Amino acid sequence: MKTYTAKKENVQRKWILIDAENQVLGRMATGIADILRGKNKPTYTPHVDTGDFVVIINASKIRLTGRKLENKTYYRHSGYPGGFKAETAAERMKKRPESIILHAIKGMLPKNKLRMEMLKKLKIYSGSEHPHAAQKPELLN
Repeated sequence: MKTYTAKKENVQRKWILIDAENQVLGRMATGIADILRGKNKPTYTPHVDTGDFVVIINASKIRLTGRKLENKTYYRHSGYPGGFKAETAAERMKKRPESIILHAIKGMLPKNKLRMEMLKKLKIYSGSEHPHAAQKPELLN
């Protein structure tokens, strides 16, 4: 019996809509990372991007457990002396709630060239409106 390997041009992609309202961040992010990789399909191949497109709405209504809203800190550095910046999850939630979900999902994807291809298929919106109605995304519970 031969081993099946998916080809990039033969991959069938669906559009999936996920409502992030009252969802726990980490639990939701692991499921989305699996969908972006294609691990929910029988044709999953580790070195080929077989995943689906994911549209996330209501990112501003995500839930963080415990005291993570006050204690979780996001760091970045500009590369210049004194360019170190830190902000809590609550501060980031006010400015850019989409970036919290993006950061969580990005950390769960493989650290190779496929990561950026997978992230291009992820669309995150803080409100309930999205411009992807023409693709007819199916709602995932």
